Amino acid sequence: MATTKEFIEYICDQIKTCGSIRYRKMFGEYMVYVNDKPLLLVCDSTVYVKNLDCIREKMNEAGAELGIPYEGAKEHFILDTDNVSLCQEIIAILEKVTPVPKPRKKKADKQKTDKQG
Repeated sequence: MATTKEFIEYICDQIKTCGSIRYRKMFGEYMVYVNDKPLLLVCDSTVYVKNLDCIREKMNEAGAELGIPYEGAKEHFILDTDNVSLCQEIIAILEKVTPVPKPRKKKADKQKTDKQG
């Protein structure tokens, strides 16, 4: 069951105080960015965060389940988005340790670089 636009907008509304929030549809599901950092993966109306050491204790205390967002993925924590204070806490931690992705070169730019080299 694919995630609906209404659900992704609900998630973004739940975390709106965490920074600049945007989402992007990817492979039929969604990635939620906080301050341009990809922090939440939303698949089948379930919100996943990476299973990282920096949040493991808090997620375990909250009784978070583990799940696999898509075939071939590593286990992620499932974030309870109805627990707004937990979401804010986890996002604050992840936002500090997650880098902004480097911009990808466009195909035309890559071809120019390849020809020059």
